[in-house]
Parts: sequence; structure tokens; C-alpha cells
Amino acid sequence: MALRDSDPVEVGGYRIEDRLGSGGMGVVYLARSASGRRLAVKVVHGQYADDDEFRARFRREVDAARQVSGAFTAPVVDADADAPRPWMATLYIPGADLGTHIRVNGPLPPSRALELAAGLAEALRDIHRAGVVHRDLKPANVMLAEDGPRVIDFGISRATGLGASDALTQTGRVMGTPPFMSPEQFSAPHEVGPAADIFSLGAVVAFAASGKGPFDSPSPYETAIRVVEGTPELTDVPEELLPFIHLCLVPRGASGPA
Repeated sequence: MALRDSDPVEVGGYRIEDRLGSGGMGVVYLARSASGRRLAVKVVHGQYADDDEFRARFRREVDAARQVSGAFTAPVVDADADAPRPWMATLYIPGADLGTHIRVNGPLPPSRALELAAGLAEALRDIHRAGVVHRDLKPANVMLAEDGPRVIDFGISRATGLGASDALTQTGRVMGTPPFMSPEQFSAPHEVGPAADIFSLGAVVAFAASGKGPFDSPSPYETAIRVVEGTPELTDVPEELLPFIHLCLVPRGASGPA
């Protein structure tokens, strides 16, 4: 994506070279360090700079990303949650995200979908061992690196030890991406645990293998009902993937096994 006149020349001393993408919370740039290392620098939108809750959530995103091994994520290189516009720099991972890859190339062959499932399972094991729940595993947050998938964007993650005492989850707001959320993310969002990520894993693998999510619907409300009632649509998923996906999509509840 081409840079705009309003984009910064540098962030935190890192030279900005290109736009990688933009979302509701911020812009991600391709940047270079003084040594020439390529980085992905996430800069939040200016309207959130005066929001104390947002800054606290951004600090938590940085902390969560730093806790998890770089073998399965994009390692954090630098960050400043107190900057006029908070930012975080991670190692740049060449390649497309899973959602873009599927839109361009179609569903993955069964063998590649199984490899993806294994890689994401390893990533979630690492994330959960670090005491973190991702809470937004979806195709756009899975980068297809040469050495296996990487999970990115810990923006709504939570430390497992916080539980219902976490002030940032007591508001009861629904957080996540509806087609890939677990039932408990709709019914008890302040109590979501590692099992929610496992449920999302099944939905992501089903999407990768068929080109559509198991709970897709034109309406987010209808999607939520399908998720909560446990009625996935898996008719286009190859048979060899169904046991794994069904195991992931078993509702476990917020405190169930992961």
C-alpha cells in the first residue's frame, strides 16, 4: 500500500517505508531499523491517544506479545505505549495472512490444512503456557510464514490469571470477530479462558479447508446465534479434517479444558 502525505517519516527512530495495512485501531507500516532489519510497526489512530482504557489495553497487548515465544508469533522489538500515538514494532514476517491467501488462491489442500492445524495448535500451546489467552484467533491474525504459521495481534488478549477481576473485561462488551468466536465470548466475555482459543482454532481450520467459516451468516446476530447454539456448517470441509475440527468445536465453557 502506498504511503500517504499524512503518514510519518519515522516512528521511534525506525524509518517508515510502506503501509502494510490499516484497521479500526491503527495503521501497520513496514519500517527499517538502523541496521537494516525489516519491522512491522503498529501505530494506533490519534483519536485513541487520550483514552486511558485504550492505552492500558495497548500496554497489555505489548506485554502479552512479549511473553510468547517468537517461534510462533512476531517477536516484539520495541514499543512505546506512552507516546503521543502509541506504537509497537515487531519483526516483519513476509507473506500473506491466511484470509488474504484463501481469498486469492482458494481453500488449502487437505494436507496443507492439516499442517496449518498442527502449526496453530503448537502456537496456542505456547501462548497458553505463557499464561495468555489470545481471544481473537481469526484468518487475518494468522501469517503464513515459510517456516509455519505465526499468530499476530494480541490486542484483546488477556492473562489467564486475571479472570473476572480484570477491570478491562468487566464492562461485558463482546470482543472478538463473530464468525470465529467461541460461545462463551458471547455469553460470558469476562470469563473467557484458553478453551475459547481452541474453539476458534477449529473455525479457522474449517475456513482454511473450505473457504468459508462454519458459522458464517449475513448477519452478525445470526452468526452469534449459530455459534452459541453449536450448529456449524461443515459440508465443504474434507472428511479427513472433520475429527480435528469437531473436537475443537465442542463447547467447553469458560473454565473447561483447553
